[in-house]
Parts: sequence; C-alpha cells; structure tokens
Amino acid sequence: MIKSGSQYGMQLLWVLFLSAFFAWILMEAFGRFAAVTGGTAIHSFKTKLKYGRLIAILTIIGIVIGQWNSLSGILGLSAHAIYEMASLFIPGMKGGSYWGVLGIAILIIITLYGFLLIGRYSFFEKILIVFVTLMGLSFIISMFIVMPPVGDIARGFIPRIPVGGSLMVAAFVGTTMAAPTFIVRPLLVKEKGWGVKNLREQSRDALFSSFLMFFISATIMVVATGALFHKGRSVGNVLDMVYSLKPVAGKFAIAIFMVGTLSAGLSSVFPILMVAPLLIGDYRNGEMDVRSKLFKVLTAFACLIGLTVPVLGANPIMAQIATQVANVFVLPLVISGIILLINNRNLMGEYKAGAWLNTGLFLALLFSLVISYTGIIGLIEL
Repeated sequence: MIKSGSQYGMQLLWVLFLSAFFAWILMEAFGRFAAVTGGTAIHSFKTKLKYGRLIAILTIIGIVIGQWNSLSGILGLSAHAIYEMASLFIPGMKGGSYWGVLGIAILIIITLYGFLLIGRYSFFEKILIVFVTLMGLSFIISMFIVMPPVGDIARGFIPRIPVGGSLMVAAFVGTTMAAPTFIVRPLLVKEKGWGVKNLREQSRDALFSSFLMFFISATIMVVATGALFHKGRSVGNVLDMVYSLKPVAGKFAIAIFMVGTLSAGLSSVFPILMVAPLLIGDYRNGEMDVRSKLFKVLTAFACLIGLTVPVLGANPIMAQIATQVANVFVLPLVISGIILLINNRNLMGEYKAGAWLNTGLFLALLFSLVISYTGIIGLIEL
C-alpha cells in the first residue's frame, strides 16, 4: 500500500475497494456453508463435487505455492528491515549487507519455527497485536496530518491502471482477496462451534473483517500519497517507507514503523508455515493437523522455501510485491468450488445462496479471471 501510494497516489484505490468487497462476499459464502453443513472447504470439494479430488488437490497446490512465495517475500522484507534499523544505530554496519541480511533471515525463521513447535504462538501473537495496533494508530493519526485533496481520494474509485501498474494491481488482490482466507474460514468457523443459529454472527464477522481490511489499507495509501507522492518521493528500499510516518512520529518514525512492520510481517509467517499441513489435514478428514510428524516436516520445508529471497539477495520491496501475485492464480478455482457447493440444495437446504449472493460470487469470479490475466501481464512487464 505504501509503494502504491508513493508511486501512483490514490489511483489504485478502486482495486483495494473491489478486493475487500469481494473478500466480504467470499467470507460470507464459505462461512455460511460451514455454519449450515459443518463441512470444511477442501474436504467438501473432494467429497461433494464432480472431479472433486482433482479440484481439491489443484486448490491445495495453488494455495501452497502462492503462500510459500509470499513467505519468501515477507521474510526478505523483515530481515532487511531489522538490518537497516540496526545499521542506523550501530557504527560500522554498512547498509544492505548480503550476509548480514541472510543471517538475520535464518535466525528469524529458526526462532519462529521453534515457537511453532512448542505451541506458544498465542502469547507471541498477543505481543505482536500491540505493535501492529501501534503502527495502525500511527497511520490513522498521520492521515489527518498529511491528508491529500479529497478529490484525489474520490478519483481513486475510478477504474484505471497506470502505466506499469499491472503488477501492483495483482499484488493488491493477492494480499487482500487471498484464497487461504476463504479456504481456511470453514475450519475456523468449525473451531468456534458456530452453527445455523450463528449465521447472523458469522455474517457480521465477515462484514466487519472486510471493512477493517479496506479501511486500514486505504489509510496507509492515503498517508503515502500525502507524505510521499505529492512530494515526489517513491519507495525504492525499506527505509524509504519510514518517511510515510515522519509527519506524526518525527524521529520516532523509524522505531514505530519498523516494529509495526516486523510485527505485521512476522505474525503472517505463522499461518503461512502452517498452511500446507492444515490443507492436507482438511483434505484427509476435514480436521486441523498441528501435532503430527507431517506437520513438523512440511513446516520445516516451508522455512527453507522462505529463505529464497534472502539467499538470492533480491530487492525486498519488489520481491514482496511480485511474490504476492502468485496468490491470484488459484482464486478462480476456489470461487468456482464454493459457487457449486453453496447452490447445492441437498447440502444447504433453505440456506442455499440467493440471487444477491450468487450475483456477488459470479462477479467475484469474473474479477478474479481479469486479475489473473493482469498478474500475468505484470510479471511479463517485470
């Protein structure tokens, strides 16, 4: 969002809005299916659809590849952030040291894998929430200080793709309208014990989640537009992003931004490490799998994949954007699957999708196909 705001202003706000809107539709659909049937996504694809095994396997492969790509970008960005922050305070450290960044990346992934194995993520997550909230509040306050003209924000809802913006469009959707969010939602609904009597609660949860997703992301875009775009600054490396918080945080901008960014990034590593065994457990019996030997092996392999960007020494900003694009290519398959399931009267009974939900789902499918094509164009341009 910061890269987009600094480079294109508010021109891609419409992409963010549509991504969050369709994310709401899909969270509602998958959540309703789980609450009514008690079934999970991958297991239901496998057992309830024609050619279901093939659809389920392709979905798992697509999501895992997309998420492992994202893991590599996130780990590269996090390691660079720590190194750049340390170089500001430790005399003699040179900016952008390959071995320094790689060493930090290895230390991060080993530490987080250890947390995952001993099962104390819940405590770690509470600490991260504090830091991410601090960064979020900082951006909201900054927004009122560097607010760009309202007309610029309004024009951001007009669909257009700026020159060279195809990759960013796909990355927006890969971040906001990510397939794992919907595929894993039935597992979470099942864990909460929600049933038919909780349909209203499930719907409110889906709406509120998508609203926060849009609001916080849009706030960051607004700040980047006001603090960077209108001053002719574009983000090319990790430290460039700090300028987006300088209006409100001053000399503390570096600390607030880095801590918040690291918290957001590192907290994302846990679910990404877990995604492969979770989906395989869903495929097998519709249950979460977090204790088996397979879980430990697959999460360890994911850790190795995560080191790709640091090992290659790639620019962490561009790597993060490019790797997010991989998430969009499985979206059409995921959306098609839920359309078939939620319209099956034998499964859903009176709670099958109506005209409004179906309209939203088919528009989401069309949007995902367009974005997949846009992502291919963006990768070719890159």
